[in-house]
Amino acid sequence: MISTTIFPGRYVQGSDALKRLGGEMSRLGRKGLLICDPFVFDRLLPDFRPSIEEAIEITVERFGGECSDEEIGRLSDLAKRVGCGVVAGIGGGKTLDTAKAVAYGLKVPVATVPTAASTDAPCSAIAVIYTPEGKFKRYLLLPRNPDLVLVDTKIIAQAPVRFLVSGMGDALATWFEAESCKKEYAGNMTGDVGSLAAYALARLCYDTLLADGIAAKVACEAHAVTPALEHIVEANTLLSGLGFESGGLAAAHAIHNGLTVLDQTHKYYHGEKVAVGTLASLFLTDKPKATIDEVYSFCELVGLPTMFADIGLSGVSDEALMKVAKATCAEGETIHNEPIPISPEQVVSALKVADAEGRRRKGGKG
Repeated sequence: MISTTIFPGRYVQGSDALKRLGGEMSRLGRKGLLICDPFVFDRLLPDFRPSIEEAIEITVERFGGECSDEEIGRLSDLAKRVGCGVVAGIGGGKTLDTAKAVAYGLKVPVATVPTAASTDAPCSAIAVIYTPEGKFKRYLLLPRNPDLVLVDTKIIAQAPVRFLVSGMGDALATWFEAESCKKEYAGNMTGDVGSLAAYALARLCYDTLLADGIAAKVACEAHAVTPALEHIVEANTLLSGLGFESGGLAAAHAIHNGLTVLDQTHKYYHGEKVAVGTLASLFLTDKPKATIDEVYSFCELVGLPTMFADIGLSGVSDEALMKVAKATCAEGETIHNEPIPISPEQVVSALKVADAEGRRRKGGKG
């Protein structure tokens, strides 16, 4: 049996790390395309653009808002016209995935620079493609991980705390999904089984969340960079990224994908919906009560969703939940990496019980 573990080329994290971006990009190419999300383009770009341009010639473009085939095509055409030899994305997960997809099409290196620790997208060799309306469309599996991941925790500490908490929701799934894949001998994102390193990193991700999650949230609320914040940024970004990609995905992310078929969920973040998927997966896979209590307690303490009302689905019908469940169980979805046979009916039941438990713990509210 062959195991495969994959990593980004270089991971740089710390306060004021963005000052290194120009020098790091210049290692990868002589001319760069910088894709910036609207906030970065309007608010942050003037502060760091001069330092980048001292090291490398760049073309800067505003990101359109969705990692869609249409947006990837638009930016790819621009990159070809100006002759870029390296692509960098600065912003949220969809901006970074778009940069990765553009670089893949052009066969050039890519750098990812997250401005919030809200997903594990920065490190991965995957781009999640959506429709222009925001519905999940497909995964684009890339031949290699980003050549550079640069994380400036000073910027991340200024971002709304909801982004950091959402990242914890995404990271929360890492160990449970990797553990399921390990039991099932299911393939990770390369198709091979995971390594000891992958499973150990996935477990470290979970343990770090429990140890430092609350303190990191407090630091982010104060816009302060502390060791706890650094630890959670690393857990949300590096540990979660390596853990899911080399350990494997299972029920939680499949349920997230299913939830995107309901328009009411679109205004909620990826990690918030993954957290709901994780809670449902605990019941789906018959986890011990102590584990269920531990995960619910963590979600409640940091402010992650624990019931349907928290993701816009108050009063959701069984018919709508079945649409979610059928999408969750579609052929090729990662829920089939769980070590038990799973049907849409089981997914509906798990979602309803997860919601009921969340409401019970909050005294029936919601």
